[in-house]
Amino acid sequence: MVGLKPPEVPPTAAVKFISAGTAACVADLCTFPLDTAKVRLQIQGEVRIPRSTGTAEYRGVLGTLSTMVRTEGPRSLYSGLVAGLQRQMSFASIRIGLYDSVKQLYTPKGAESTGLAARVLAGCTTGAVAVACAQPTDVVKVRFQANGAMPESTRRYSGTVDAYRTIAREEGIRGLWRGTLPNITRNAIVNCGELVTYDLIKDALLRAQLMTGKNGAGRGTGRSRVPSPSPPTLNPRLCPADNIPCHFVAAFGAGFCATVVASPVDVVKTRYMNAGPGQYRNALSCLLALLMQDGIAGFYKGFVPSFLRLGSWNVVMFISYEQLQRAVTLAQS
Repeated sequence: MVGLKPPEVPPTAAVKFISAGTAACVADLCTFPLDTAKVRLQIQGEVRIPRSTGTAEYRGVLGTLSTMVRTEGPRSLYSGLVAGLQRQMSFASIRIGLYDSVKQLYTPKGAESTGLAARVLAGCTTGAVAVACAQPTDVVKVRFQANGAMPESTRRYSGTVDAYRTIAREEGIRGLWRGTLPNITRNAIVNCGELVTYDLIKDALLRAQLMTGKNGAGRGTGRSRVPSPSPPTLNPRLCPADNIPCHFVAAFGAGFCATVVASPVDVVKTRYMNAGPGQYRNALSCLLALLMQDGIAGFYKGFVPSFLRLGSWNVVMFISYEQLQRAVTLAQS
């Protein structure tokens, strides 16, 4: 199974924008329980959460998921899904869908290929703009995912709309943009880890022709193998290796790199967003409190569910993204 073939005409920026948001929603639907488990593990140990005998303790990914199902019911795994989908439609559409367009802006005119610096700058730019637009949806998503960790009598929100209203009323408009700075930092890192790594791995695979199908160029062994085109003449859209196996490998590598570099910022972001008014002065005080309480290991709380979630999310998202672009472009032609 290699999916749809690359179209002769590249997809437009609008097609990429819509495809990215839709693909991210598909990925969220498939991996949201892992994201919820990650949030629960990251906030576990906060002083503000009561530590009574009835408080659920989370141990590992499967243990967290099973504890949530047992104590809160299966629906708790998808708590905050509505805000999550709202976030992806506005967030992923910008940071992923506009990445190629912004990358071209940073690429010098006449350059034969896009350099690493242009890719990194494009990833940072689209990541920062996306956070500025979608931060309220991220705050509500995190609050909902953490909500179930509290006793039922102290839960803060009854629904997504109620969460937006309550946060704005009690904490002001600034409350909806709580954690923007650490989130911009995190998403600049994640965007570079995901998109730049995916870009580089995919380019390397296409140039080496490692993922050609049985009927593609490069079939055979030994000297019968068709040589790879030189880098300046490589056209990925016409390359037989530009298929689902190629996208899978590149996306998996992107997910792992993104998790390693972004996990410390992600933990601080999650705790700061979930904090009540006055608990932390700013993101830096949250970082220092976490460091004093849990040490360096605290920055990698929930690493396994983070990797399982981000790795699987990247695989589903990038494969869906590539196929949606091709489907829409072919339908328009």
